[in-house]
Amino acid sequence: MSTSTMTAWRVRRPGPMDTRPLQRAEVEIPRPGAGELLVSVRACGVCRTDLHVAEGDLPVHRRSVVPGHEVVGEVVEVGEGAGAEFSVGDRVGIAWLRHTCGRCRYCIRGDENLCPESRYTGWDADGGYAQFATVPAAYALPLPAGYSDTELAPLLCAGIIGYRALMRAELPRGGRLGIYGFGGSAHLTAQVAIAQGAEVHVMTRGEKARELALNLGAVSAQGADDRPPVALDAAILFAPVGDLVLPALEALDRGGTLAIAGIHLSDIPTLNYQRHLFQERQVRSVTANTRADAREFLAFAGEHHIAVTSPHYPLDRADEALSDLATGRVSGAAVLVV
Repeated sequence: MSTSTMTAWRVRRPGPMDTRPLQRAEVEIPRPGAGELLVSVRACGVCRTDLHVAEGDLPVHRRSVVPGHEVVGEVVEVGEGAGAEFSVGDRVGIAWLRHTCGRCRYCIRGDENLCPESRYTGWDADGGYAQFATVPAAYALPLPAGYSDTELAPLLCAGIIGYRALMRAELPRGGRLGIYGFGGSAHLTAQVAIAQGAEVHVMTRGEKARELALNLGAVSAQGADDRPPVALDAAILFAPVGDLVLPALEALDRGGTLAIAGIHLSDIPTLNYQRHLFQERQVRSVTANTRADAREFLAFAGEHHIAVTSPHYPLDRADEALSDLATGRVSGAAVLVV
């Protein structure tokens, strides 16, 4: 490499986006440690979790962290002991999950997403709002063919988390799925559910988002807290709005499940047992994902092409992209192009 520095965005002081928590800087290009890959970033998705990190909804894990955990790039250096799965020149994905202990009872039983020692890209370690990033080779992801870099980036969190949320919702085959909020993750998850034979109903506040939902094959699209035209077998809440838990539960049929997909949710109002939970309705949270989830979803994406709606921003406008996400001006999943 001809230079030792790169452009990166750091979260200097977490706070509302209008306080400019992100600052652009010239920093040293990271070096891959033992077992790591150095990746030249081509594209990085702009995720709502990045917004939670920047605005301080999530506690600070690494001061002045570089956000971004939906990274598509090219391997440019392989650290000692990184194994043989990836070589220089390979296209590779860097996702949210970055480390688990491999020893605790959660890891041993296959639930590494619950590992107490888990660490995450763009929160515990610097991520992809930069020209280069590192990743432990054991947590790097091979990517399906048939997609551009900018199409792949949102699949690496929005797609993976949506896929896990869909599994957590336990939608019966051919069932009726409600989706609350229709941003980056939801518009991908809807396509997976439809490909699996589901009937999808979308509740979201934005007119453009409702239009997108119908264009992608949803049977109905209405306001965020409106009642869908049918009783739902399952629902997924993507909007980080606790107030929507109640109408989502009320919309469930007997035995239905509501999965809450976000890492952050505003407070949930008081539940009424008879209206919201009786008849064996249930609420389930979603916590990160396992590497098995990621590889299973990306294999699915390789077999079923998923249309990715992704407005593009150059890296030097990362703060604008995150501000647009905060104010609801993004339709689909925004992507930084490096």
